[in-house]
Amino acid sequence: MCDIDTDICRARDNVADPSLPRHARLPINRCNLPAAILGSLTFQRSPTALAIDGIDSLHRPLFDLLDDIDEEPERAQRFGGYMAAHFRLANPEDAGLTSGQGQSRAKASYLRVLRGWAFDPDGREAAVLKGWVESRFGLMPRHHGDSLREPGSAAWQRYVAMRAQGLYGTNALEAQIDLLYAYCQYELARRFPRCSHLRLYRGVNRLSGHEIITEDDADSKVVLLNNISSFSRSRERAGEFGDSILSVAVPMAKLAFFSQLLPGMLKGEDEHVVIGGLYRVRLATL
Repeated sequence: MCDIDTDICRARDNVADPSLPRHARLPINRCNLPAAILGSLTFQRSPTALAIDGIDSLHRPLFDLLDDIDEEPERAQRFGGYMAAHFRLANPEDAGLTSGQGQSRAKASYLRVLRGWAFDPDGREAAVLKGWVESRFGLMPRHHGDSLREPGSAAWQRYVAMRAQGLYGTNALEAQIDLLYAYCQYELARRFPRCSHLRLYRGVNRLSGHEIITEDDADSKVVLLNNISSFSRSRERAGEFGDSILSVAVPMAKLAFFSQLLPGMLKGEDEHVVIGGLYRVRLATL
């Protein structure tokens, strides 16, 4: 299950890597590395752990509990129970919901965000996820229904409005996603303790729709990915979604979540949801 690619792990001699463009990143974020580093090709080659501010200190008892559980399904069950209890998901009035409140979003949770992402990667829940990556990792979204390359454009205003609608009236929804990411990283470290990358695939019809930064040759390119996007562990399944396939060695630290993380979620395409930035990719035509 561990994919180590020599092209990723070995630096090229005498060739300067392109840097993450300034317009694709924020000057500050809420994790242990700035966007300019975690979004770079250097990070793709030589990743290190990413930690969102405050998660370890706030939720250390959860991970201490999980350390003593050997079975993955039981860990997932305990994680779900902790989320429900900590964020009062079944009793939103405990978190301040006023009964009879109109336009209530009390049932919006990390689980609904995952279902919404799977249903529509340009919908309201997807806007919440893209905004979460923007806030926590400092990587700007590049596409949401249309190109977001021009801040202030009509497309950008629609994205901002959808993100606000998705967060309005919810109970610390981005904090829930913070903990989901931390649990994902915990599970990856336990399941693949000696693995730094996974080889993932994405079907595409038009590579021109992606931001190509440099082209090494016809098959190898440096691409600026959207700040969060879906890939598949299965090359065959990825091929069902386009006439070409992007093959990418993704650092484990950049997996936001994956289909086997929680029972019943994202099962359709062996889906892995990847935090963006610059990636060296291989392009193959079917």
